[in-house]
Amino acid sequence: MLKTILLFIATALTEIIGCFLPYVWLRKEGSIWLLLPAAASLILFVWLLSLHPAASGRVYAAYGGIYVATALVWLRVVDGVKLSAFDWIGAGIALLGMAIIVVGWRS
Repeated sequence: MLKTILLFIATALTEIIGCFLPYVWLRKEGSIWLLLPAAASLILFVWLLSLHPAASGRVYAAYGGIYVATALVWLRVVDGVKLSAFDWIGAGIALLGMAIIVVGWRS
């Protein structure tokens, strides 16, 4: 279970990085060279998706909970945005939903 969660987190990070770098290039006047690591990150993202237990809606729904929490941590750490109680509660609800899906699937 821990291995799957770590895989979800790694997948989320590669997806976020792959989308964040073109954003920096387009909106914050970053170097066009940012597109190379962005493309590499998205390639890694697709490869990591292939390592998930199954390519099913249930797995992707569970991944979504981890993605929401990871994106909020990214927002706090990388963008420096202070998160509200609503952000943390929302992430908690998303993770709870993910846990319900995973536990229900395994039983």
